[in-house]
Amino acid sequence: MPTYRLDLSYDGSGFHGYARQPRLRTVQGDLEKALERIIGVPLDTVVAGRTDAGVHARHQVVSFTTSEPIRSERLTRSLTKLLAPEIVVYEAAEVSEGFSARFSARRRTYRYTVLNRPFPDPLQRGYSWHVPHPLDLFGMNQALQYLVGEHDFASFCRRRPGASTVRTVQSAEWIPQSDHLLMMEITAAAFCHQMVRSIVAYTVEVGRGRVDPHSTPDVLAAQDRNQARGAAPPHGLILWQVDYGFGPWEP
Repeated sequence: MPTYRLDLSYDGSGFHGYARQPRLRTVQGDLEKALERIIGVPLDTVVAGRTDAGVHARHQVVSFTTSEPIRSERLTRSLTKLLAPEIVVYEAAEVSEGFSARFSARRRTYRYTVLNRPFPDPLQRGYSWHVPHPLDLFGMNQALQYLVGEHDFASFCRRRPGASTVRTVQSAEWIPQSDHLLMMEITAAAFCHQMVRSIVAYTVEVGRGRVDPHSTPDVLAAQDRNQARGAAPPHGLILWQVDYGFGPWEP
């Protein structure tokens, strides 16, 4: 059966995460309902990265197979008509047999935004974490560099039975933006559950001067979730890019 790829973005504010859940509104639930309405048969989709409740995506990728005939251009328009403005499908295309949105991905990039000033901004409240305390950006980036490479991120992940917490971080950096905004960009082949938000929370504690950045190797070695200082709020996180080595979204 032909395999199809969807490139989409969404505002996660009104969803209980990406993955389908009984009696709860999710991105996957809405997307699969729309696909069934258009194509006429129920479909099971595969996603590049499951996002938690409140997390957004600038670029998410979904794949599925079906024996039903599909016109890609019509599918793009019809899905966006049914799902916008919270979910927008930018591209729908038939891809080679064996393509999987999850397993074919080479790397995923997330961005997290912090509003760092004494008072909040109502126009940023859905897409950034307000941190009123002064932050040491240099120390935050020192801590991040200890996390680049292959490590067991058990201290930064919510454990799942039987799942490995070993991951390889390819790059990570806090970058100053305009208007008191700080943005962390982090790229890896894959992430474990709540890993990015835990790294954000930990490095913000470093930035506040409450944790020595050079203690990061000890935090990793401890493999203790309590060492990472919890998880940052979900609404500041965006799945920014998924790369496969080909496709219109990729550099």
